[in-house]
Amino acid sequence: MCSFSSNWPRRIHLAGITANPDGFWVAQQARQLKWRLDENETPTRFQICDNDRKYTQAFDTLFRSEGIHIISIPFWAPNANSYAERWVRTVREECLDHHLILNEAHLRRVMGEYIGYYNEARPHQGIGQQTPIPYQRSKDAGIIQSRKVLGGIPNDYYRLPVGNSIYPC
Repeated sequence: MCSFSSNWPRRIHLAGITANPDGFWVAQQARQLKWRLDENETPTRFQICDNDRKYTQAFDTLFRSEGIHIISIPFWAPNANSYAERWVRTVREECLDHHLILNEAHLRRVMGEYIGYYNEARPHQGIGQQTPIPYQRSKDAGIIQSRKVLGGIPNDYYRLPVGNSIYPC
């Protein structure tokens, strides 16, 4: 279960992972996600949900009690939920299609690392090649470094700040 934050376009939050989700589990994950978001996010105004039966009255009540308007997308209308549909395609193509997931803990680790990369380092064409979580860019004078994300699928490139050279002077 993933959630999208309205204050930064395309920001993803991992709410939980289970093989057999039910209405109670989804409501509990929503509660825990809401607590985490309350700590450091601006208020959410809308929650967009499909018509899955896992979104129970308890789920709706949680968000309505916070002043969040619940919007149900129409049946068979993937364009109405385009951000979520694009997220599913992206995570499959860039992450899950390249890994053999062994168990729930492995999926949690892979998704956690990929979501961190997606939010903090991966440029998004739809928001002007920026990242959903802005970061302070260094000047064009630093040394370019690379770090492997998920074993090298993909790589993240960044500049070291001037003065943090890995080479002695």
